Amino acid sequence: MGKSFSFDVVSDYDAAEMNNVVDQARREILTRYDFKGTSAAVEFGSEDKESLKLTGDTQYHLDAIMDMVRKKAAIRGVSQKVFDVNAEPETSNMKMTWIIKFQKGLDQEKAKKITKLIRDKLPKVKTQIQGDEVRVSSAKKDELQGAMTLIKEAKFDFPVSFVNFK
Repeated sequence: MGKSFSFDVVSDYDAAEMNNVVDQARREILTRYDFKGTSAAVEFGSEDKESLKLTGDTQYHLDAIMDMVRKKAAIRGVSQKVFDVNAEPETSNMKMTWIIKFQKGLDQEKAKKITKLIRDKLPKVKTQIQGDEVRVSSAKKDELQGAMTLIKEAKFDFPVSFVNFK
């Protein structure tokens, strides 16, 4: 029997790169004239670093900080789909706070979207949902590369990356 090759599709982000993104955004806030004397700040929302906490005096400040974070993330190769901006900013004591959660992990619905896409386009490639990741396997490396290209080009509303190449 021939050797089978595989990789896993996950929805995750590089924590070290996200650390760099936040650090660079913090530094830029300190140098920007439009943020002088304001409460503008960006930091991780919790100890586990699974969200961002943006602080500003107005909605304009929050939008400007988020734009800055997005640009820093793009430069560092972090997908924009990681940022879940659906939550509404909260206002208290003349200050606005916006918690931006990071999208991480494939739930059943997202995993099924990936497996259906691969099954429809590449019938020889096998897929298997394993918890919060999808194992993609095939006897030919070329087919796996085709599957990777297919997944990258698909317009999913969540970030995808590949790990465990075997």
